Amino acid sequence: MSVAILTDITKCIGCLECVAACKKENNLKMDVPREWQKMDGLSAQNWTSILSLPDNHYVRKQCRHCIDPACASACPVGALHKTVEGVVIYDNDKCLGCRYCMMACPYGIPRYDWDQNVPYIRKCIMCYQRLTEGRQPACTEACPKQATIFGDREELLRLAHQRIKEQPDLYINKVWGEHEIGGTSVLYISDIDLGFLAYQPDLGPQALSRTTAPAMNAVPFAFVGMGAVMYGINWVIRRRMNIGKDGNKEGTHE
Repeated sequence: MSVAILTDITKCIGCLECVAACKKENNLKMDVPREWQKMDGLSAQNWTSILSLPDNHYVRKQCRHCIDPACASACPVGALHKTVEGVVIYDNDKCLGCRYCMMACPYGIPRYDWDQNVPYIRKCIMCYQRLTEGRQPACTEACPKQATIFGDREELLRLAHQRIKEQPDLYINKVWGEHEIGGTSVLYISDIDLGFLAYQPDLGPQALSRTTAPAMNAVPFAFVGMGAVMYGINWVIRRRMNIGKDGNKEGTHE
C-alpha cells in the first residue's frame, strides 16, 4: 500500500493542532527565525506550517513526499530515500549537509539545521516511526476537523474526486499532487489555486529526477576525472621543480 495525506483547504480552520502535534511527536524545539529563512513557517524545527492567507484561507505546508523524489535523486550519498510505503525519509548518518536536496526540491521544503555543530537537512518524514507501528501521522490524528486525513493514496484520490464531483461549485476541479512531477503522496483539494506552493505554478507531469539523476550519476566520474587532472598537474609542477633544483646544483658544482 502506498500511503498518502489528503488536505482539504475548505475544511482547515487554522487551529495549528497539526503543527503542535508534529513538534511534540518529533521532539522539535522552539524555532529561532533567521533573516534568511523563507517566510513560510518551515524550518529545521518546524516540519509543517499553516499559511494564513488574506482571504481567510489556511493552507498547510509540508513535504509532499513525491512519488519520484528529486531530492533523493540529487543526494550524492543516498541520505534521502523513498520507502516501500511511499514516504521520503532521510538518514543523518549519511547526510553530508551539501544541500543539493534543497536546490532540487520543486516545493522548497528541506531546511538546513544551522543550530547543529554538524548541520543536517530536516523535513517532514510523515511520522514514519508511527507508520511502522501501524499508526497514522501525528498531524492527521490531531486535526479536529479532518481537514487533513491519512490513508491509501488511491483511496484518497477517489475520495478527493468524489468531493469535487459532489460539490463542483465549491472546489476547483483539480487534485494537487495527483500528476505534478510524477505525482506526490501529499494531496490537496481546494477552492483557491494552490500553484504558489511550488516554485512554478504548473510543474507538469514529468518527474524531475529524470533531470537530476543524470547529473548526479556523473558526480563520481567528475571526482575521479578531477582527481586525475589534479594529480597530473601536481606531477608536472613537482617534476619541473626537481629539474630546477638539479640545474641549480649543477651550476653550483661548476
